Amino acid sequence: MSTAAPQAPALVEKILEPAKTGESRKDRPTSSTHFGDTDFAEEEVTDIGDATWGEVAQACCVHDAVGWGKIFLGACGALFFLYFFLFSLELLGNSAKVLGGCSAGGLLSSDTNPVAGLVIGELATALVQSSSTTTSIVVTLVGADAVSVKNGIYLIMGANIGTSVTNTIIAMGQMGSGDQLERAFAGATVHDLFNLLSVAVLFPLELISGYLYYLTKAMLPDSVSKGDKWTGPLKKIVSPLAGRVLKANKDVIKETATGKVESCAEYYPVTCVDGIEDYKHCVGCGEDEICSVGLITCDKKTGCPAFFQHGATKQNDTTSGGVCLFLSLVLLLICLMGLVNVLQRGLMGMSTRIIYKATKVPGVVAIVIGAAITVLVQSSSITTSVLTPIVGLGVIQLEQVSMLYYDVSHYLINFFIVRHHILMSYTPLIHKHKQQMLPLTLGANIGTTVTGLLAALVSGKVEALQVALAHLFFNLSGIVIWYPLPFMRKVPLEGARALGKWTRRSKAIPPIYIIMVFFVIPLLLLGLSELFMQKTVGFTVLGALLVVFVIFGIARFVWWWKRQEGRDKFLACLDRRQQMEACKKTLPEDMIYLKSKVGQLVEHTGLPEDEEEGIEAGKELSEGTDEEEPVVAAATEEEADKEE
Repeated sequence: MSTAAPQAPALVEKILEPAKTGESRKDRPTSSTHFGDTDFAEEEVTDIGDATWGEVAQACCVHDAVGWGKIFLGACGALFFLYFFLFSLELLGNSAKVLGGCSAGGLLSSDTNPVAGLVIGELATALVQSSSTTTSIVVTLVGADAVSVKNGIYLIMGANIGTSVTNTIIAMGQMGSGDQLERAFAGATVHDLFNLLSVAVLFPLELISGYLYYLTKAMLPDSVSKGDKWTGPLKKIVSPLAGRVLKANKDVIKETATGKVESCAEYYPVTCVDGIEDYKHCVGCGEDEICSVGLITCDKKTGCPAFFQHGATKQNDTTSGGVCLFLSLVLLLICLMGLVNVLQRGLMGMSTRIIYKATKVPGVVAIVIGAAITVLVQSSSITTSVLTPIVGLGVIQLEQVSMLYYDVSHYLINFFIVRHHILMSYTPLIHKHKQQMLPLTLGANIGTTVTGLLAALVSGKVEALQVALAHLFFNLSGIVIWYPLPFMRKVPLEGARALGKWTRRSKAIPPIYIIMVFFVIPLLLLGLSELFMQKTVGFTVLGALLVVFVIFGIARFVWWWKRQEGRDKFLACLDRRQQMEACKKTLPEDMIYLKSKVGQLVEHTGLPEDEEEGIEAGKELSEGTDEEEPVVAAATEEEADKEE
């Protein structure tokens, strides 16, 4: 005891000392992993020890002047890249609305069957890159009696799936590092899988029982008073700059969806009074003057954006949207790399024990944090997109492990032995307390429903409020089903981990996943549902046959995957492709190495150095053999004569 106490401060100092890049946790007496270690990716969550708050405080607040200077510069760099990362996301959303606004409005305008409504909500959200926009439009459509409440609920369910496409795309920005891509893609797809699983349970339940419809109907007031539109603080910071580059006209989507206009062609050509490009002459002109804007509009405060053009056609606007989409993706990638690089430098040498202790919060608190952030930024896509690269760095885990549960058998034995004293002995064993990325995304799902509630209050319609409440209770029901019970929570977590691990075998997995999940499968479902909507015997029979084939195909695939080692064969195929790609990359170096070895062999054996010398030597050898053959034949003849 006397010798252990003096070593404690030295041990803490050893834990907190900055690690140099290239070190290993095996080199430290504490075996703690630091960011930048060569074996950082090998550490499992269960290997991470528990730090004290004193260690966290010392790592956070005890620095010299140089250290504080580095922290200040790092914070400024991180805020700079974060601002333009959010700016590029805003510009990406505006560009998507310009490019897909007419298509999304046309999709949302149809009051169709439940399956089509689900798919249309997903596709519309994937096109405009914003579930908040889709939700507010659906609420407006229901308030205008253009869409029924029941179909509005199905559209909202689809929007919940489509909203997760943005952060999945963001995860692809970390393809430069296999470790980061695995973690980031798992962090992004846990959001996808949760939404897909929630829809898989609640969609058939809603079809059979009308659970959300009747629950929200019972909660409705007699009337709803109109409220004011609320803009989040982040929108006020980022939107003005993005609006100077490109500002999408959301009225085009709403008016196309409600049927006020038949097509987007009615908005063109863009007309400004006297050709003056500002808000007053292009949007807010008087009744005696003629002005109109298309997919790109002007803002009352910032004026007309750079890509706005008087006399523009629809093709001009969509071209501008395409250019801005490309620019936003390039800027997004640059800011993502810059943000990740700054965060990596800031975390370099920091112990994972310290980081996980500082970021470890109960799951319920993480849900509240995710909801609060999403309410402020008014977009779940922004929340999850910012979290995705942080997960890629390893700062936030899909789950963290904090320990403590009672060994029930040990407790019962001791209880019965000393029951008169009621002594409760326990053995601390591992109990996984799931938290971090999953609950944060669940909180983002709740926070994004505030946009729909605000839109319902602005509309002042009871039906609109019912759809907004259905959105809220859909997400709450999904959380109740998939989060509290560990074995249920394991389903999206394990699925996300598997997808993340597959990216190590092939970097083609993320784009294939996005195309299949968000576009191919929904379009197939939409096509099947449309066959039944034709209400003719031929199309109905054809649709029924195709549904049977699809069900049989899914069952056959599951059987192959589970019973016929399909999973192992798939992973083996990915491994072979990875090996072939690795061979192709190293082929030039391998050829140079082989040539050098062949040269050494030639010097040692005296073999001809090139192909021509080899051919000449072969000819000489063959000629020499041909000349020797007659001599040998003559000699044999002479010997035969002598014998005679």
